[in-house]
Amino acid sequence: MNPVQNPDATTEPATEGERGGQAAIIAETVGAVLAHAADALQQGTAADAAEIQMITDAMVRLLVGAPLRSDGKLTIKTLAEEAGLRRNKLTHKHTGLKDLFYALVKAQQGPPRPFTDKEREVSDKQKKDLTRVRAERDGLRTKIQQMARIIHVLEVENHHLRESAGTDGIVRVMRGR
Repeated sequence: MNPVQNPDATTEPATEGERGGQAAIIAETVGAVLAHAADALQQGTAADAAEIQMITDAMVRLLVGAPLRSDGKLTIKTLAEEAGLRRNKLTHKHTGLKDLFYALVKAQQGPPRPFTDKEREVSDKQKKDLTRVRAERDGLRTKIQQMARIIHVLEVENHHLRESAGTDGIVRVMRGR
């Protein structure tokens, strides 16, 4: 039985699937309550209650991982697409549902797990390798710049030699600097 349904159950860390189910139950319950409250208080129209129901149904589908009309990402844009509404309905009119969706998505993701020793060792090795590769890259850049200067000097000297050879084809030695 689910801890949401049985408050006496021991609180064990929920798996990702259970968190999605819990979030979907919360979304469905809140949506039903909001739609019923809007009807009871006569604040909104029947269209408002229908929008609330469409949004909460879309929340449930996204949170359990079974989207019908969207790519399944947990964003407001996708929620609006899944509900068949324009995005501004969530960002301007039903801001409470938008905030609820963000809270449920955050709760569904759960706390990050700590690194294991092996993962930490791999990460340290990758950092050392990255440092070594960057140093090697910088050394190669320096060598490339030196080679470019040498090539330029040789091209200039070659050009001067060709000019000094003249038409007779004899190459004359240039004096050192």
